Amino acid sequence: MKKWLMAVLATVGLVGCNGGEDTQPVDENAQELKEVSVVLDWTPNTNHTGLYVAKEKGYFEEEGLDVEILLPGEAGADQLVASGQAEFGISYQESITQARIQDVPLVSIAAIIQHNTSGFASPVEKNITSPKDFEGKTYGGWGSPIEEAVITSLMEEENADVSKVNFVNIGDSDFFTAVKRDIDFAWIYYGWTGIEAKLRNEPINMVYLTDYSEKLDYYTPVLATSEQMIKEQPDVVKAFVKAVSKGYQFAIEHPEEAADILLAEVPDLDEQLVKKSQQWLADKYQDDAPRWGEQKAEVWKNYSDWMYEHGLLEKELDVDKAFTNEFLPEE
Repeated sequence: MKKWLMAVLATVGLVGCNGGEDTQPVDENAQELKEVSVVLDWTPNTNHTGLYVAKEKGYFEEEGLDVEILLPGEAGADQLVASGQAEFGISYQESITQARIQDVPLVSIAAIIQHNTSGFASPVEKNITSPKDFEGKTYGGWGSPIEEAVITSLMEEENADVSKVNFVNIGDSDFFTAVKRDIDFAWIYYGWTGIEAKLRNEPINMVYLTDYSEKLDYYTPVLATSEQMIKEQPDVVKAFVKAVSKGYQFAIEHPEEAADILLAEVPDLDEQLVKKSQQWLADKYQDDAPRWGEQKAEVWKNYSDWMYEHGLLEKELDVDKAFTNEFLPEE
């Protein structure tokens, strides 16, 4: 965790990530738009559709904003937002929890997906249908302590022995390549990689986190900003969240058209995967919440308590500082 904080502080010295911009003719009658940026957590996918819809449909402009959607690069979204190099970013509850414990002033301002749709995936021929089956298998991950803690927690539910799991760091390796070569199972979002498995006709088994612990039903991903933005530019934060909320609401109601918008903006994506994923996620964005983006204190407390109990946090989280619903549009 100390390395994470050092990365955030080091990012303060980075050159701004917007780079050069194309010069456009000035329309003196046009409304002057406030320029802001939002950094993705990963390459563009259906977790991000609402952002692209808000941009293409003019929702940002309606709120007086000129929004640039950026890829994270070497400096991740959290680091860029925390250091003031970007106004907004796509993050995760677990990441913001760790940041807050170290007094890094990140705040979650909306839950992009209401429930945790991630889990441990494996080809059906590996016969991994429950955490007990992790014994004797090789897990491929990215080297985070959270991974082993989650796997341990799930295996304890079935009196299984985590010491019998072989942990391998595969970094950003493709899931489908890795399970044919190096590993038996990995942690994925079903809404993307799970859908891709179906399209590739490569059946997988899923062990969902939420099937074994309600404390692991946390918000992932989330929309984040900094305390400084909230303090100094609350009107901008409110305008941004309002536009993004409209973007995700459109994706909920019109998944086919929303998928087309994402594909038009990111033509390198697989069309069939985007459309199937968008259909699957349409009713997952808001799910049982009264409105898109709403977060509950109990969800933040449950997960931070779980992290603390498993030695992943040095102290308990001040939940009230980690998230807010104040910028969401009224129902």
